[in-house]
Amino acid sequence: MKSLSRLGAIIKKEIRQLRRDRLTAGMVFGLPVIQILLFGYAINTDVRHLSAAVADQADTHLSRELIANLGATQVVDVVRTAATPSELEDLLRRGDISIGIFIPYDFDRRVADSQRVAAQLLVDGSDPTILGVANQLRAITLQSSAGGAAQLLETRAYYNPERRTPVNIVPGLMGIILMMTMMLFTAVAIVRERERGNLELLINTPVSSAELMIGKVTPYILIGMFQLALIVAVGRLLFDVPVRGSVVDLYVAGAAFIAAKLALGLLISTAVHTQFQAMQMTVFILMPSILLSGFMFPFDGMPTAARYIGELLPTTHFIRLTRGIMLRDAPLLELAPDLYFLIGFTLVAMTAAALRFTKRLD
Repeated sequence: MKSLSRLGAIIKKEIRQLRRDRLTAGMVFGLPVIQILLFGYAINTDVRHLSAAVADQADTHLSRELIANLGATQVVDVVRTAATPSELEDLLRRGDISIGIFIPYDFDRRVADSQRVAAQLLVDGSDPTILGVANQLRAITLQSSAGGAAQLLETRAYYNPERRTPVNIVPGLMGIILMMTMMLFTAVAIVRERERGNLELLINTPVSSAELMIGKVTPYILIGMFQLALIVAVGRLLFDVPVRGSVVDLYVAGAAFIAAKLALGLLISTAVHTQFQAMQMTVFILMPSILLSGFMFPFDGMPTAARYIGELLPTTHFIRLTRGIMLRDAPLLELAPDLYFLIGFTLVAMTAAALRFTKRLD
């Protein structure tokens, strides 16, 4: 009986401690619900609403019917127009679209001639899922006065015609690996100083909050750049993942992303009380970054609400940068909006972390 009494006392103590730890209690109830919602919305192999552009040089009744039929499938949403195939290729390279629809000036005659392909789908083949969905569109048919074309549409894959999965996965994996390591390193930084009793010593030094934050971040930037180089080297040597763009552009993008994740880690570190809580928060942010960033599933195919959340995640923008530079040979200037987001995110997170740290000192 005494043993049961002691056991009951320990159980009551743990329950009361969990009630006082609001972050852990929130994780217990909130994390399962959030994970179910994320997996339910993000995991969708039935891809729809891929961004597309059309270059309709024929501009006839049949060509407009083809465009309408493609839109009716809900697989593609025509969001841009172009005049030539080269303009479609530029849009693909910048990542503005996933599929380009090219309809030549003699489209009607091609439809009547069952031996010729009538139109082309220019596809960003760096993601095999998008290429597979585009191939399904080839089943679309049209009827003309002379009959229907035996093969109306032809797909032309860019950037990964072999449909090798590592070509798509490794550039995205850079963001996931750097996010886990960089954010976790700094998420426990301030908490670790407090638990070891070093925070009081730092308070008594003339170091300002901003200087402390920058000093905490700088060594990890070098570590992150080394990790980036290691991932690129391993991806190239073992999986033959190309780096078609500028290596300098890739490292500039990497430095911006590393700084953003380190700043977010510092912000987490000022908001929690223990290293365990810091790791909990890191895991909490990790799951949406994997599922809603376009790493595993095409970004355009996710619901609107999920895309809005994904746009707020630095990982989403870094994956666009790495895939654009490495696979599509896109210069950094064409991908500047994503780079600007990372820089702005870093400034906001670092400022918030410095302000929170100052308030905690008060």
